[in-house]
Amino acid sequence: MLHRDRTEKSRLTVFHLVQPVDGGVARVVNDLVRAQIRAGVRPVVACPPGSPLADEAARAGATVRPWTAERSPGPSLAREVLAASRLIREARPHIVHAHSAKAGLAGRLAVRGRVPTVFQPHAWSFDAVQGREARLALGWERYGTRWSTRTLCVSDSERRAGEAAGIRARWSVVRNGIDLARFADDSGGGRRDGARAALATAAAAGGAGVAGPGPLVVCVGRLCRQKGQDVLLAAWPAVTRAVPGARLALVGDGPDAPALRAAAPPGVLLAGPCADVRPWLYAADAVVLPSRWEGLALAPLEAMACGRPVVLTDVSGARESLPPEDGPDLLVPPEDPPALAAALVRLLRDDRLRDRTARRAADHVRASFDVRRTAGAVLGLYQELLSTHRPMTRKHTER
Repeated sequence: MLHRDRTEKSRLTVFHLVQPVDGGVARVVNDLVRAQIRAGVRPVVACPPGSPLADEAARAGATVRPWTAERSPGPSLAREVLAASRLIREARPHIVHAHSAKAGLAGRLAVRGRVPTVFQPHAWSFDAVQGREARLALGWERYGTRWSTRTLCVSDSERRAGEAAGIRARWSVVRNGIDLARFADDSGGGRRDGARAALATAAAAGGAGVAGPGPLVVCVGRLCRQKGQDVLLAAWPAVTRAVPGARLALVGDGPDAPALRAAAPPGVLLAGPCADVRPWLYAADAVVLPSRWEGLALAPLEAMACGRPVVLTDVSGARESLPPEDGPDLLVPPEDPPALAAALVRLLRDDRLRDRTARRAADHVRASFDVRRTAGAVLGLYQELLSTHRPMTRKHTER
């Protein structure tokens, strides 16, 4: 037993501090956890208990520690920082990897450079709020970067946005990746009818499904302001006027679900949360994500890997996720319902464009967004930081 404990402590230990615990952040963390376990690394995941992230990380073999933290900063921050500090001392990690704004705030305050610290914003906090809150978030990001050994962005555009905002960080960029074995290429459309039949069967059994012969557009994402489903609903009547019988499914859950349900015009289905989005992607003729901001979204990559064309808003990561030649047809300005409707109509009316785009999308994602490459690059970053790190003294942090 003593020998096993010594062996465990000698392994490279990475402490992932995470909040939020859903959506793309959770998927990125669990992808890293699985890859790190395969590489012989010991991942420790600290996050709110009882969350899907905590459960999946534990099933993957990570050490999971409960860290009770709210999604946004508030009066509980001091307690959350103290709890994070205690968990980090207990884990004695070689690397601290703080994910998203809240964990980035608490983690950097807890560590203050004493352990190599990677901060991964997963989209900038100051884009998510407005007015005074945005100024405070930006002020913190500028100040807190002194305790980031490296700021890890998921796209070049996310890094450029940080630089433009005055964040003087030591930057690395590692693009998000997906499990290509899980999202099989169906650019020929052979799985579409079967997926629709399966969803129809689910609907008959009380689940969410689709019916009707018209083209189906699917939007996968948390139902919240960031993902812009309200913009999509505003655009949808123009789509159905131009493409009669077109249907739209919003797949996901979130705080905006009641408002979106109340605003949804005919032909729109709110499918609710879904543990496996693949049937919806295979059932779709096109996938859309009208985000107001992103780092580099996973849902479009998964859709393209499945061989489905996507329409995106031109936010961070969108241009980098698409094949270069598809930008003019598939990128639209954020918060622009007429432009979003026009792009969807163009795609739904033109079978050849849709098929050509689907094939290019599948090839592009498979060549550039393999999660194994992403995880390997992150592990390489850890090794680089360990070879060069010096604990930050007060003198260092005040420079």
